[in-house]
Amino acid sequence: MPLLLYPFSACVPPPRALLRRLSPPPPMAAVAPPPPAVRILPSVGTLTDLPALPPPPTDDFHWLDLFAFLNSPADTYHHQIPPQPPQDDEEEERDAGLELELELERHAEVERQRERARRAQHRRLRQRQVKAETEAWARAAEEYREIEREMLDRRLAPALPYVKSLFVGWFEPLRDAIARDQDVQRRKRVKHVYAKYLLLLPADKVAVIVMHKMMGLLMSSKDGTGSVRVVQAAHCIGEAVEREFKVQSFFQKSRKKKDQCENDPALEKEQAKCRKRVKSLVKRRKMSEAQKLVQQELELEEWGTEAQVKLGSRLIELLLDSAFVQPPADQTPDSSPDIRPAFKHVLRQPIIENGRLKKKHWVIECDHLVHQGFESTARHVDIPYLPMLVPPKKWKGYDKGGHLFLPSYIMRTHGVKDQKYAINSVPRKQLRKVFEALDILGSTKWRVNRRVHDVVETIWSRGGGIAGLVDKANIPLPERPESEDPDEMQKWKWSLKKAKKTNRELHAERCDIELKLSVARKMREEDGFYYPHNLDFRGRAYPMHPHLSHLGSDLCRGVLEFAEGRPLGKSGLCWLKIHLANKYGGGVEKLSHEGKLAFVENQLLDIFDSAANPVDGNCWWTNAEDPFQCLAACMDLSDALKSPSPYRTVSHLPIHQDGSCNGLQHYAALGRDYMGAVAVDLVPAKKPADIYSEIAARVLNVVREDSMKDPDTNPTASLARVLVDQVDRKLVKQTVMTSVYGVTYIGARQQITKRLQEKGLIADDKLLYDVSCYATRVTLDALGQMFQSARGIMAWFGDCAKMIASKNQPVKWTSPVGLPVVQPYKKYKNYMIRTSLQCLALRREGDAIAIQRQKAAFPPNFVHSLDSSHMMMTAIACKEAGLHFAGVHDSFWVHACDVDQMNQILRQQFVELYSMPILENLLEEFQTAFPTLDFPPCPPQGNFDVREVLTSTYFFN
Repeated sequence: MPLLLYPFSACVPPPRALLRRLSPPPPMAAVAPPPPAVRILPSVGTLTDLPALPPPPTDDFHWLDLFAFLNSPADTYHHQIPPQPPQDDEEEERDAGLELELELERHAEVERQRERARRAQHRRLRQRQVKAETEAWARAAEEYREIEREMLDRRLAPALPYVKSLFVGWFEPLRDAIARDQDVQRRKRVKHVYAKYLLLLPADKVAVIVMHKMMGLLMSSKDGTGSVRVVQAAHCIGEAVEREFKVQSFFQKSRKKKDQCENDPALEKEQAKCRKRVKSLVKRRKMSEAQKLVQQELELEEWGTEAQVKLGSRLIELLLDSAFVQPPADQTPDSSPDIRPAFKHVLRQPIIENGRLKKKHWVIECDHLVHQGFESTARHVDIPYLPMLVPPKKWKGYDKGGHLFLPSYIMRTHGVKDQKYAINSVPRKQLRKVFEALDILGSTKWRVNRRVHDVVETIWSRGGGIAGLVDKANIPLPERPESEDPDEMQKWKWSLKKAKKTNRELHAERCDIELKLSVARKMREEDGFYYPHNLDFRGRAYPMHPHLSHLGSDLCRGVLEFAEGRPLGKSGLCWLKIHLANKYGGGVEKLSHEGKLAFVENQLLDIFDSAANPVDGNCWWTNAEDPFQCLAACMDLSDALKSPSPYRTVSHLPIHQDGSCNGLQHYAALGRDYMGAVAVDLVPAKKPADIYSEIAARVLNVVREDSMKDPDTNPTASLARVLVDQVDRKLVKQTVMTSVYGVTYIGARQQITKRLQEKGLIADDKLLYDVSCYATRVTLDALGQMFQSARGIMAWFGDCAKMIASKNQPVKWTSPVGLPVVQPYKKYKNYMIRTSLQCLALRREGDAIAIQRQKAAFPPNFVHSLDSSHMMMTAIACKEAGLHFAGVHDSFWVHACDVDQMNQILRQQFVELYSMPILENLLEEFQTAFPTLDFPPCPPQGNFDVREVLTSTYFFN
């Protein structure tokens, strides 16, 4: 192999030291084959201690000869290297040390090159992220302008998807209408309230925002009616315009652009006026006022709901006048084309929905030609707050962190001033753990599981209807009866109404799936992406992206996986099998670990078939409770077991460890309730406890006893006889799960009604209602008997909250990780504002506290603040241990090989959490804030030792 010991120039001779151990350059001639090769010294540094060679003869010396000599194979000049004297031990050690240093230097150079490549890749991704956040609407506007130019040049419409063709048709007239309105407002001396906001962005960008936001709202309506309340639409559009203006202003300010207003005379005039006022204040020595004015200008104060709604209403009005649709060309040549508005402003009459009266209200309703295209709309609608291509900014304050330019707030306050003030008023040091935990959750890198995504797309393209995907076809409407019998007609009307409602709900579900899949398609080819997180007011963490995230449905969780893979290892392979069994469900998740492993071993043939032929095979995975997560586990396990070294197989799959009825676990730990601790796996056991089955058994015993009574003397007997064969674990599970979070009797009844409807054994609506009421009473009684300690703590929470709220103060406390929590429940005042479209009723936060809501919500909110604290403490500890962590409230996720370590960490953090005197601290905080109130003492505690959690196998499993 050619060897060049030193880079040199043809004009400058190489350093003399390079010629040591080398004989003078030979003539350019063939050389005899050498004996076996000898070691070639690797660098100049190893040659410095050798004796110098005589200088080469100058008569026939030429630099090209030296170049050929130095670059010739080592074996061609081996015979000319003089024999080396034997080296002593010190020289050998020195050579070995030098070789080690060289090897380390080479390794360091490789790492430096990799780091440079990583930085370059990060710069490229960051540039893309900045463009995604700052240029989305501008790109859409440019696309529509380009399509317009193409249509004019070719004089024919390009082949576009249906909804995109609607956007293109609406874009030009809406843009022109907005531009005309902007011109009118600029010329007016007395401007409308919305005028100064309308002038902040170019007309084409505003037009794109209005179209996409309106279609997004109509598409995501849960009832699938293709309508949205006017006040909701106006607020959403106004807020989107404000957000875009802030993004552009912040982006331009960060780039130090001086010409940000040169194309907008109105804004330039406003800012000139502001600068003049600042100078005037400075001259008059009113420095504090001047500083405040400058600060407001820099921070871009919020517009407020009223301004957003007035701007949004005017833009909706322009959209109504500009957007039209035309049915397919099936009319006669002589008839005039049927062109009609794409959107209508309609008054909805009062209706009763889910037992509640909905008052009459104005809505924006789309034409059915627009409505029918919703299911293919998602891929053409701009989706804000997509997952990030680079790690989010670290949180440093209320509005400092998350996205690079999009407005990001650490807490979802929904306009409640008390919460924002509480976050801003505490020292930053107090929120250190909260910031750190959110940064850890946001730094977890995800990617699309392409194999599972391919399966989802295949099933969806074939019409859905399996593995939890909604069917693409509507259910058939019942035919009108031939007779005019009033009873039959009434039944037909009810069944028709129910079928239409079901079809609307199916339509809404299809739109939701399209939104999720559109995000998956956009992110599919990315090496990885990140979800910035923020909090609700209780401290629970949520990804800021609304559609495809690990917080979502089984579809979302199945399509996502960790971007970084790790070898399974022996324990990881076991946890992968247990995870698969948990996701299959059907009672398997309540088996012991050994039972789950045995289940998986018995199903290996089905698992291999599911992985190899997920769509056209036996489709065993589709019977799972979480089918797509089960399929992802089948694929991972199949890869591992079919590889020559299963333990070394790299897995990207997140393995879940879920709390066993986590809310009741927290109550049992708060009250040191041993009986409750046993019921929810805080105490070591051979197999997991099943609180839902135990409550179901208690309910069934009561129902059986009632069913044997005389219906004439006991009115519940007939209801019990209808219910007795329908009591099972699923009937009571949701009610038990939410009871700890303050579910009301009405909420519990609705949950049980839904479960009975799914069974389909009770056709009469009146009987269904009565049976549901009876089942709800029995279930709540059984819960109260089993968890008396939890009920006592909940009652104490309620008493304290009522005393505080009676002083017209919200309930406030500090979570164990230092987060200030303020309950936002106040009585709201309605007020009317006049817009260009109509008068709208808005709600404003009042001064009076909603006492009953403060009392009812405090127990579940306090427990949520505890489970969020446990999750944050676990996230920080996992990061310190080098684990990749993701969390969804009471479900913690890591790589399979790290589950054992995370299990140890989360138990230690739970013990650390409940080593604090939580109830005593809460009472002290209340007494300090309200010294005149006589709060009841903390509830008595039992004899449960929280440290037993450390050895409880099924505490999280």
